[in-house]
Amino acid sequence: MKFITEGDLRDLLKKEPFTTYDLIPEVRLTPGARQFLGDRGVKILDKVSASKEITAESKPAIEVRECRNKWKNLQFHSRMKSIEVLFLLTAEDMLPRDVGLAHSVVKLNKQFSSIKKAVKSKGTIENLSCKECTGINETNFSETLDDCFEITEFHMQLDKGKDILLLHRLRCALQEIEPFAQELYLEEKEENYEEINCKVNQLINSLSQLICSVAGGLKCQK
Repeated sequence: MKFITEGDLRDLLKKEPFTTYDLIPEVRLTPGARQFLGDRGVKILDKVSASKEITAESKPAIEVRECRNKWKNLQFHSRMKSIEVLFLLTAEDMLPRDVGLAHSVVKLNKQFSSIKKAVKSKGTIENLSCKECTGINETNFSETLDDCFEITEFHMQLDKGKDILLLHRLRCALQEIEPFAQELYLEEKEENYEEINCKVNQLINSLSQLICSVAGGLKCQK
């Protein structure tokens, strides 16, 4: 450690006047030297102390951000697990009434499970096959689309009313994923956010087509 004395500073001032003094690492001012600079209005630029202050100030902010991101991750993955169970509960409820419809829901659940695994592994996700109708096609199959029609108490009274409501509940749960993912992935600038969102939209749009078919619609109501 090198110490700069008042005498050293006097010699420097004689050679060339200065209004600021850079205090570099491994160099310290004696009390007399610091007082000498202060009396002459010379500003001391202590880079070492400034660096420590910045680190001390930023550490709590970093800890808060990491804690928030950890909480968002937990919230998002817990939501994914809940929806996976909801797929199975929906299929189980439908099984005694309509085996074919229950099988369709199980098939969609397999796709959702692959999305859930890809979220953790950051892997790729295969596209869901699109069965085109008048409102949904290969072009918009991965986009966020409005519901084909509003589900009301009228649908509850239909013969397939319960199945319509179950499918709609599942669709609503999937529609909640986008804001969860957006809050988490866009802040962390994850590259696979768009892919996850597109694959979830494919599931949502497939459910919309199922709802339409169960409701007895021969023509898309979009």
